[in-house]
Amino acid sequence: MGRLIAGALLIGATCVALLSFTGEAGSQEIGTPLPRAARAPADNPTTPAKVSLGRLLFWDPMLSGPRDVACATCHHPQFGYAENRDLSIGVTGAGLGHRRRFSAGSAISPVKRNSQTILNVAFNGSDVTGQYDPAAAPMFWDVRARGLEAQALEPLKALEEMRGQTYAEDQAVQAVVARLEANAEYRRLFAAAFPGERAVTAATLGKALAAFQRTLTAANAPFDRYMRGEGEAMTASQLRGMRRFERVGCVRCHNGPMFSDYKLHVLGVPDNPALPASDTGAGERGTGERYAFRTASLRNLAFTAPYMHNGLFETLGDVLEFYDDVDSRRRSDRNPNVNREELDPLLRQLRGVDEDDEDLIAFLGALSDPAFDRTTPSRVPSGLPVGGRIQ
Repeated sequence: MGRLIAGALLIGATCVALLSFTGEAGSQEIGTPLPRAARAPADNPTTPAKVSLGRLLFWDPMLSGPRDVACATCHHPQFGYAENRDLSIGVTGAGLGHRRRFSAGSAISPVKRNSQTILNVAFNGSDVTGQYDPAAAPMFWDVRARGLEAQALEPLKALEEMRGQTYAEDQAVQAVVARLEANAEYRRLFAAAFPGERAVTAATLGKALAAFQRTLTAANAPFDRYMRGEGEAMTASQLRGMRRFERVGCVRCHNGPMFSDYKLHVLGVPDNPALPASDTGAGERGTGERYAFRTASLRNLAFTAPYMHNGLFETLGDVLEFYDDVDSRRRSDRNPNVNREELDPLLRQLRGVDEDDEDLIAFLGALSDPAFDRTTPSRVPSGLPVGGRIQ
């Protein structure tokens, strides 16, 4: 049984608590508290003007081909800036979260992956000591983009997400830029946010969206407060669950302040039956092995169900049940396209996972912070419905 060691790691002028366990497997850092604020890359310092502009863009359906879906449609504060459904419905959809449906006659398919939360995405790529490079932060389930500035433009190009059949993929970003340039209010806001630059460009669009998203942090969960020295912040059950989290091996992939190693792993999660074809993950784009997906952060799970890359599991108990059975030789327990030998070796080292483990689930709850920014603009410069067709 591991021995709990609480210490302190001095990084610059900030004293950050570091938790590790020592046992048969050696020492594993389970996590550090999240920083109070996020860093920005050198070429995109955060300013109030950028954040204000980025918020409006995030909520404005003008950014989508048919002008019916915004970034906020699938990343809504009501659901922890995720979506509360397994697979996102982008263009030609109506409604919010699990109530969202395609409009009659739509020829668009669902997005093939679950909408990840934007909360704390500013800290993506953090290592066990809390260090990260905002310009190189891994994004998406298949790590096909690095940095929020690059990530922010990708949904505009995706057929099922925001592009629709309005224009070709290689024309999407410039078409949105042209729309923004034609709007007098947006021209003024971009000029104020990016003085001395050609105001409305693909680059400044990505920078404004990224600047806003970096403000969406939730860094005061019970775990964070406990690690900063508030001894009563976590319950006895949560503390027992924290020890169990390490003993069963979860910490091998879910570590650091975001509880993710940000690496690609083959888990063998079954395909979502709503998909017309099997999703091969990072292998599809050549960024990793077939059926490899990035380790999900465990932050704010209380608000972001359902879980896994395709939203297949509705509850944390379902997730734990999958991990309990995943190394079984019964093919029904995992994706039939993934052989047992292809599963990540770290996955096969998990021992004693139990879907009924109340302490472990309680610990996962200690990683959620409800005090995040839920501000919704009353209007957007396009004059379109705020957030798209979500009513």
